[in-house]
Amino acid sequence: MAMQFTEKEERILALAGGDIPDGPEPFKAIAEAAGADETEVINLLKTLKARGVIRRFGATLRHQKAGYGHNAMVAWKVPEERVDEIGERLASCPAISHCYVRRTYPEWQYNFYTMIHGKKPGDTDETVKELEQDTGITDHCTLKSLKELKKTSMVYFKFDKE
Repeated sequence: MAMQFTEKEERILALAGGDIPDGPEPFKAIAEAAGADETEVINLLKTLKARGVIRRFGATLRHQKAGYGHNAMVAWKVPEERVDEIGERLASCPAISHCYVRRTYPEWQYNFYTMIHGKKPGDTDETVKELEQDTGITDHCTLKSLKELKKTSMVYFKFDKE
């Protein structure tokens, strides 16, 4: 059965599902725009997260706009017994924004993925070389970004603040 939301809750969710306001109190800004108070916003989001309706709530960095225009997805073949160790090391690398494990297939044996960002050509290659030396993992496949096609979130509710 589909969840039912009040009009105020829909306004809150529409605003929380878009760009979060810059500033020290983003939930307060959402509340003011939605005609609610900050506690209502935080409680609604916490409740939906606890119920599994919202999986996660986080920021998305537009890396190109931040000056990181050279990016590569690197798929690594990491021995299963080293996944946690390598994961901690790669996740701590400042050039890496995403780091995760996926299942393998007979035709694709890579199980560990990292998204590496650089400011200039060659930065991602240099990072891969450093990570190879640091981890000893040399079996990988680098897929470089040529063009970003889409980066949007799902929209469930619309609310025009004006």
